[in-house]
Amino acid sequence: MKGYEFFFYSNEGNEPMHIHVGKAEGIGKIWLEPEVKINYMYDLSPKEEREIMEIVRENLELLKKSWNEYFK
Repeated sequence: MKGYEFFFYSNEGNEPMHIHVGKAEGIGKIWLEPEVKINYMYDLSPKEEREIMEIVRENLELLKKSWNEYFK
């Protein structure tokens, strides 16, 4: 989606539900629960941060389902 890669790290299932995102040199981590919130964003522009958050919000249920399938 727009060049962003969304992924999980397999050793982070003990943390609250979240997703990682990367694009080129940029990387970020977004909490999915208890609310959608940026944990960190490095080397991503404000525009990219807005795009990422829009994608996450639009696909929140799919991301949560994927988390649960991956870590359970």
